[in-house]
Amino acid sequence: MIASHYVEPAEQVLVAATPLRLAPSEDAEAVRELAPGDRFRLLDESVGWAWGYGGAEQRVGYVRSETIAAQ
Repeated sequence: MIASHYVEPAEQVLVAATPLRLAPSEDAEAVRELAPGDRFRLLDESVGWAWGYGGAEQRVGYVRSETIAAQ
């Protein structure tokens, strides 16, 4: 597989507690609970959902866009 481009993660911080989900849906499985102040590395954002990685294990998933803020 060849990637045409790469995304540099944008450093964000969580402003509210939120689940990290496997898909951009309230019905999607939550793989981890993230706390206010946790760092989140944003890779993409669309339709109210932010995709990236965060938490101690740097798990990949989705959080609601309103729960993050740029540092």
